[in-house]
Amino acid sequence: MYRARKTERDRLREEIVNLMRTYSVEAQHVGHAFAQRHGLHPTDLQALIAVMHAEGRGAPLTPGRLGEAIGLSSGATTAAIDRLERAGHLRRTRESTDRRVVHLRYGEPGMALALEFFGPLGKRTDDVMAGFSDEDLALVRRFLQGMNDALAEHHAEVRAEQ
Repeated sequence: MYRARKTERDRLREEIVNLMRTYSVEAQHVGHAFAQRHGLHPTDLQALIAVMHAEGRGAPLTPGRLGEAIGLSSGATTAAIDRLERAGHLRRTRESTDRRVVHLRYGEPGMALALEFFGPLGKRTDDVMAGFSDEDLALVRRFLQGMNDALAEHHAEVRAEQ
């Protein structure tokens, strides 16, 4: 059987995919270390990250949206929220316009723990980014956004098949 030789582009693409896979695994290890250090269930960490990202976008999650975001039943979502609230990692708030709507917010004690743990990683990340031009960073952002979009699209298709 004839095998075409890999081009430089093929090798580069393969290396990028391998680096992204390695990054994903390392990020999971760091997340699990944070969860273990603070007695969190891995699902609780996913919930915290989802709440933090939503809040950062200015669109806080409701419990129902959190469950959808991390693929939990309503009962499991409530249990995770209860655990995180008891530990001070998040809090439930009611909006003044509609008191029936509950939003989830990152708790101050939880934020302090996260900053203490992830602060050194943030410094390392800043140091790496300092070695790139604004144009390079814009290109990396565009690439990562495309990859995140592709992953989210695939995830949505997989979930729809279940």
